[in-house]
Amino acid sequence: MKRAAGASDVGLARSPTGTARLVFDLARPYRGWFVIILLAMLVEAATGLAGPWPLKIVIDYAVGHQPVPHWVIRLLGPGLAADGMALGAAAALSLVLLAVLGGVASYVDSYYTESVGQWVANDLRLRLYNHAERLSFNYYDTHQTGLILSTITDDVATVQDFVSSSTLSILVDLMTIVGMLGLMFWLNWDFTLIVVAITPFLLLFVARFRRAIKRATHEVRRRQSDIVDVLQTGLESVRTVQAFGAQDIEAARLGEVSRATVRAALGARRVKSLLSPVVAVIVSLCTAMVLWRGAGLVLAGTMTIGSLIVFLAYLAKFFKPVQDLAKMTNAVAATNVGLERIRSILDIGVSVGERRDAREPQPFKGAITFEHVAFSYKPEASVLADVAFSIAPGQFVGVVGMTGSGKSTIVSLIPRFYDPTAGRILIDGTDIRDYTLQGIRRQIGFVLQDTVLFRGTVHNNIAYGRPDATEDQIIAAAQLANAHEFIVRMPRGYDTPIGERGVTLSGGQRQRIGIARVLIRNAPILILDEPTAALDTESEKLVMEGLDRLMKGRTVITITHRLNTIRDADTIIVLHDGVVAEQGTHDELLARSGIYADLYWTRVSPVGSSASHSTEPTGGASA
Repeated sequence: MKRAAGASDVGLARSPTGTARLVFDLARPYRGWFVIILLAMLVEAATGLAGPWPLKIVIDYAVGHQPVPHWVIRLLGPGLAADGMALGAAAALSLVLLAVLGGVASYVDSYYTESVGQWVANDLRLRLYNHAERLSFNYYDTHQTGLILSTITDDVATVQDFVSSSTLSILVDLMTIVGMLGLMFWLNWDFTLIVVAITPFLLLFVARFRRAIKRATHEVRRRQSDIVDVLQTGLESVRTVQAFGAQDIEAARLGEVSRATVRAALGARRVKSLLSPVVAVIVSLCTAMVLWRGAGLVLAGTMTIGSLIVFLAYLAKFFKPVQDLAKMTNAVAATNVGLERIRSILDIGVSVGERRDAREPQPFKGAITFEHVAFSYKPEASVLADVAFSIAPGQFVGVVGMTGSGKSTIVSLIPRFYDPTAGRILIDGTDIRDYTLQGIRRQIGFVLQDTVLFRGTVHNNIAYGRPDATEDQIIAAAQLANAHEFIVRMPRGYDTPIGERGVTLSGGQRQRIGIARVLIRNAPILILDEPTAALDTESEKLVMEGLDRLMKGRTVITITHRLNTIRDADTIIVLHDGVVAEQGTHDELLARSGIYADLYWTRVSPVGSSASHSTEPTGGASA
């Protein structure tokens, strides 16, 4: 079957203000299907209301001595209505027809309800993932990714199961009860008053238990998120775990959170296990009162046996929604918790947002200016205090400093992974907040210390930043990055699948594929963050050759501890205590004998002798 139109774009960019709004947004694309479901449920409810009446006709009119009502005579005709066997046959046939009609209606609403459940889950997963991918790094700096993973998988599955199964039975029962109330009052009003009088107390009792179960379910889901987080961390770090022989430590950590989850689930079970039998006893007491009262009326001749049977059948169906609610309290509570957890993520504001009038930038020339920029990850700890510098288009700029001086923060602010807490950053003379986020990031290339490769082929990873790249363009980029030679030696060349995070490749091979990925994007601004820090000498040589080709004609900002790699930089920015302490060329900074000179001679010539200060090194330095 085809999906409802427009479902793929359900509110992907908007965060709902409440659970009701979230449910409405998710249901809106399927309103046509809901009309079909509603009509099918009306038919199902009608057949449920009519179900006990063939039995009444047989007991009271076919084999009993009660006068046949006028509506039966008009429906069947005087001849059939007067014949007991014919009347019984008509009642039996109507019973089958009602069952067939109800079965068809049940199939239709079950089919479409399951379809809605599946597509709502699909939309919800996409909406959550889309929002999570747009959250700023501030969120991920302070929250566990296990919470998002658990929400996208477990909570969405809970909502899907509820929509696909529980919702239908509850709605059918609630629609049926409206019709039953009228018929029950018509059959015997004092019987109905007994039912109506006890129902509010029963619903109040269930509601109180439901709140307790909801609290318990919240705790269970929180503990389940802890399990996901521990599993994710352990599996992602499996090489480190095995290298340190720490399998028992990780197993103990999982055991601790798993046992906490079991304790929370058992606590919830104590509440849930009590609700259903208590409701069943209360319903049985009410039924017993009606049965005792009805028997007296039948013996007194003021009520027929058929009417009592119909009333008891309606009574059982009348309490069915309450009993179902008691049985499904866990599902209802889990769904409420799931929706609240989903909404809690969707309600998180995107701290690095776009202005309404943000525009797509023209191709950057590459001029970058920091105007009195300050930044802190936490209010009590400032990382950058007052940073100001300018980079001309096409310049090669090195950023150095001690660990924690703010080097990585500087390059994270340019593509707006974070926004400064004070000051502003300009590209080509325009505040970067005036541009769209995607527009900025499309024109910035990154080569990091550890290139992340994605699940897929070598071809797909190189084309990651430019999906429309041709085969010739991909090969040309790989050749410039010194990657083509080792790629063609792989079993399937460019179509060779890469293992998770590229662990089947060496560090140098991953870096060269990363360089090819940036080359094919052809971004005018290039950010290098320790791209050769973890490489051996031979791999570093190949990577540096690729980087030299990549850097031509671009504005390049590089963070490095290997200070020999930036000796030819147009300018070197030295950070210290959150400010630009020094700035100049390599030779100028050495001549000042300041912070840069100390860093350079310490890293290049650790002995720190006076001879070291008077002789330029000839080899590469290692951080």
